[in-house]
Amino acid sequence: MQIVACQMDIAWENKPANYERARAMLGGAQVEPGALVVLPEMFATGFSMNVAATAEPEGGPTERFLATLAKEYQCFVMGGVTTQALHGRGRNEAIIHGPEGILLARYAKLHPFSFAGEDKYFEPGRGIELFEWHDFRVSPLVCYDLRFPEAFRQAARQGAELLTVIANWPQPRESHWLALLRARAIENQAYVVGVNRVGDDPHVHYGGHSLILGPRGETLAEGGTDPQVLVADVQLQTLVDYRQKFPALSDIRPDFFPT
Repeated sequence: MQIVACQMDIAWENKPANYERARAMLGGAQVEPGALVVLPEMFATGFSMNVAATAEPEGGPTERFLATLAKEYQCFVMGGVTTQALHGRGRNEAIIHGPEGILLARYAKLHPFSFAGEDKYFEPGRGIELFEWHDFRVSPLVCYDLRFPEAFRQAARQGAELLTVIANWPQPRESHWLALLRARAIENQAYVVGVNRVGDDPHVHYGGHSLILGPRGETLAEGGTDPQVLVADVQLQTLVDYRQKFPALSDIRPDFFPT
């Protein structure tokens, strides 16, 4: 099955411009029906704390845009959106639509990035989400979640075979991004798709280097520092065979690490 990762340069707080950028990137790619298309965290606005300007109700314009893309390409589309929470705060979410344009899953980032003050403006999510993509069980996570392996382990213990990380990950900590993505794939014997942005916002430079990794941590596709579309094929049987051949997950100690 085909993974399509869109490493975008995001226009700051400009939703129409970013919709067009995403559409143009997909228009230049050969997206197969049934593919999983992944756009970055907050792809429509950039990593903005201006919740009043960026947040939408559920079913808002960004969600409708993603649903339209999914129907047009007859594929599964994941992207980051800011939705409205209580008391003026937002939720940093990954949402997924299927080929009929129907919402399949809505995941809120478990770990707001307190180093940048995200915790002051966004409420944390409350749990892992999974959705079905063909025969795969997929768990979406967001950016700073990558530093918390227990979230990924919980997803794997709930049956996830593919873990996605949509991000606005700054270039100064790029080495951490690359190392942690590979670690999450190796320790969970899972496919991992990390989709970062490139370019600049008013505060930070982003270096891209999106990755699609196999369950041994092997590189299936890697981005550079420019906007680009990464494509890779993933096979569930490859993962199943590897987990059976080297059944490390069966040695998890649930008495030390409860679900």
